[in-house]
Amino acid sequence: MMETAVILAAGRGTRMGALTSELPKPMLLLAGKPMLEHILDRLSAAGIRRVLLVIGYRGEIIRRHFSGYPLDIEYRRQENPDGTGSAALLAQDFAAHNPFLLTFGDILCSTADYIGLIAKLDDNAAGVLGVKYVDDPAPGAAVYEENNRVVRIVEKPPVGTSTTHWNSAGLYAFRPVLFEELRRIPLSPRGEYELTAAIHQLIEKQSILRMHAVEQDWMDVGRPEDLSHGERLVRGGSS
Repeated sequence: MMETAVILAAGRGTRMGALTSELPKPMLLLAGKPMLEHILDRLSAAGIRRVLLVIGYRGEIIRRHFSGYPLDIEYRRQENPDGTGSAALLAQDFAAHNPFLLTFGDILCSTADYIGLIAKLDDNAAGVLGVKYVDDPAPGAAVYEENNRVVRIVEKPPVGTSTTHWNSAGLYAFRPVLFEELRRIPLSPRGEYELTAAIHQLIEKQSILRMHAVEQDWMDVGRPEDLSHGERLVRGGSS
């Protein structure tokens, strides 16, 4: 059973405006407690026992809040906010030789979907990508599958051009081979080291990547208007 998870929670969340002037986005309250605490509660219920939090903006608030939380939590600070790839690479020594779940501090999903994601990491797979069925994955990342393996990912495809309805859900399970790819990803046109680039490299090397379709409540909490939906999800959604 997988017991290790990594949560990328270094960003401020600039789209939240003044709401994150004093708090990092993962610490915004939903139903009376931080969004990040809801994530940790559900990971714990899924069998996770060790968590690495990659922190940055106002990271001391996260450290203080989770002092004494009933999980083994470690921290790494992303000093330079230069992308999800470099943030994930900070987990290399923490994960060591163990498979691990990887997600973000603003992605809400059910315990059942964490369990389902982990279960898809079979002995042949280098990783599993959580995906959500959508009408058009244009705002996110279109994920293509053939013969039970991921064969292509297209970041923010033009509206109406995708021939898949699967959108990346920001949930992953990986084996440590991911770190080999993270160490050699190039700087993107946006000036960042991106996790998706490492996934592309795994696909190019013919590594087996599976998909897990998120079937329960799921949400990427990105803007102020998302908070009310997120609150309804944690109050009445699957847990």
